[in-house]
Amino acid sequence: MDRFGSLNAFIQAAETRSFTAAGQKLGVSSSAISKAVARLEERLGVRLFHRSTRTVTLTPEGALFLERCRRIFCEIEAAELELSQTQGTPRGKLRVSLPLVGMLMMPTLGAFMRAWPDIELDLDFTDRVVDVIEEGFDAVVRTGEVSDSRLMTRTLGTFRYKLVGSPAYLAEHGTPETPADLSTHRGLRHLYPSTGKIEDWPLHGTDGPAPADIRTATVASTIEPLIDLAEQGIGLACLPDFAIRNQLAEGTLVSVLDDTVRHSGTFRILWPSSRHLSPKLRAFVDFMSENLFRAG
Repeated sequence: MDRFGSLNAFIQAAETRSFTAAGQKLGVSSSAISKAVARLEERLGVRLFHRSTRTVTLTPEGALFLERCRRIFCEIEAAELELSQTQGTPRGKLRVSLPLVGMLMMPTLGAFMRAWPDIELDLDFTDRVVDVIEEGFDAVVRTGEVSDSRLMTRTLGTFRYKLVGSPAYLAEHGTPETPADLSTHRGLRHLYPSTGKIEDWPLHGTDGPAPADIRTATVASTIEPLIDLAEQGIGLACLPDFAIRNQLAEGTLVSVLDDTVRHSGTFRILWPSSRHLSPKLRAFVDFMSENLFRAG
């Protein structure tokens, strides 16, 4: 057997705990399985099985190697399935979890639904940490770093925060030139619903971080109300640029203190590594990455 065949022989022997049963599944003799495993052990320099006259059991090294081998074969099967489906039309239900700020992605999501009418989106908006695999999501969209080794990931785009106010508000209260100037202004603040804490504004002065000394006019657990109140001239808000792209372009909001707001983030889409990138998921990933943060 070649190297690939030796790995397959090892997996079958590990799962059946029998060289004979493994040989029957692969259509070869138990002796062939035994020799393939022996050659694999010699090449790796470790013992993979404890052998007895009635059964074989994995050594600790064998158990570790089995987990990796299963991943390899799973990826091969996924690649074959993915290639076999490349000509198929993306269709079916796609269950996706998005953060609460994902409500601001609705124009892009609506465009996706028009482009792929055979895909049914099941959208769950929440800021809690979801278990992608256990809760049965096809994918999740989140910010921050990825720490779950069970998940594959692709970057959708990056964003920056901007401190903004309406032209009318700035005309009445003045345009702040330094973070210290915010003490005479009114703040529209975001409240984390999961912790009840108010989100800090990422401001920096010449000497380092400069916490915003500003009177809070209102707090909200989602940012849509903050956008609306800022446009109404109620106060200043610190918001992700993708959420206020149209307002900035139309001039209903104006950014201030651009040199002092130093924070950026990345949106990523994640899906189970054990699951192939199906046509419907590939269509969603490609569309979101191409359109969500497109300029203009």
